[in-house]
Amino acid sequence: MTEATVESGAENLGAENAGGGNEAGQARRRAVFHTLAVSQVRKLTDNAIEVSFAVPEALQDEYDYVAGQYVALRANIEGQDVRRSYSICEAPTPGTIKVGIKRDLGGLFSNWANDNLAAGFEMDVMSPQGVFVSKHQLTGMNDPEKVSAEVIATGADHFVAAAAGSGITPVIAIAKSLLEHPGTQVDLIYANRAASDVMFLEDLADLKDRYPTRLAVHHVLSREQRQAPIYSGRLDAEKLAQIFEYIIDVPNVDEWFLCGPFELVQMIRDELSEREVAEERVRFELFSTGQPGEGAQSSAGRPVEVDPEGDNFEISFVLDGLSGDVKSPKDARETVLNAALRVRPDVPFACAGGVCGTCRAKVTCGSVDMAENYALEKDDVDNGYVLTCQARPTSDKVTVDFDA
Repeated sequence: MTEATVESGAENLGAENAGGGNEAGQARRRAVFHTLAVSQVRKLTDNAIEVSFAVPEALQDEYDYVAGQYVALRANIEGQDVRRSYSICEAPTPGTIKVGIKRDLGGLFSNWANDNLAAGFEMDVMSPQGVFVSKHQLTGMNDPEKVSAEVIATGADHFVAAAAGSGITPVIAIAKSLLEHPGTQVDLIYANRAASDVMFLEDLADLKDRYPTRLAVHHVLSREQRQAPIYSGRLDAEKLAQIFEYIIDVPNVDEWFLCGPFELVQMIRDELSEREVAEERVRFELFSTGQPGEGAQSSAGRPVEVDPEGDNFEISFVLDGLSGDVKSPKDARETVLNAALRVRPDVPFACAGGVCGTCRAKVTCGSVDMAENYALEKDDVDNGYVLTCQARPTSDKVTVDFDA
């Protein structure tokens, strides 16, 4: 994905689409790490790289994916077990996983990766996760030629994506997958500071050459003058309204994909709402909420000391069919995820910022308060699911099921 975790409040939060799950029926898969070898590192800009991982045949089923999903990477950096999530930036391709990693100011993982990753390097890669995918399910898992009956029935053919910076990583994969199907049309609005900052610039040009009548790329550069004034300067509400008024045929767009910082994504959602675009047509993913939570400050959670005789919450959880129990001091305001990690290090998580959804679990007993939610749909929440990285107990006893 875009990078899915906060480092010093600055890294991409990445994340799952808060606008809806994959209704085409992709089964939710347990997040598991495997060690993969880097097969290639390609320079995208002065501050970004594309990293390709070779997937051995025995693990290809584990790494099937749909365009728009992400993987979490895990490495030991300066003695820390650090996890960061990145969107897969290529249409489904058996035998390989490709991600884009952009340097971020103060970013522990992103700077380390840009400085150190090279062909032959081995690291832990989580199986693909995420629901920032087309509801029309234009591609099957590692089967880009498969068109679902739903798409044929609905006749969906016009798609629009808007991205900023490294938000292009899932979007370019989605665009490639969509364009593989005859008749589809894709408009991409892509905001950057300057041409030198544009990730996948050559890839987008090649894609445009391949589909000259079906792909339109609208580069908006905030610090460079472009021939068309509408594409020069910051992509603000006024400029967006002009683009929607004169360039994009908003009423006839079948599906929208938005990926970038919180402010940009929310601005576009607000504009679409003003134009009466149905929420179910808008898919979005964040890589910065602007409000990083406590859980996002560390990959491994914060240390908590429990006084057995003190006033504690009793937290129980189920993972891989096995039950676990842990006490959490009421005055520590500890999340369910943090508490579970203290007794079970393999509890799944990636961003710890309320965005990626990897730590999703169902509350089966008791109650919790969820501070942030940028990953779960309303139906998920109504059915008792929470993001354990954002969930704090509000009852003396709480039980969550990661297998549900």
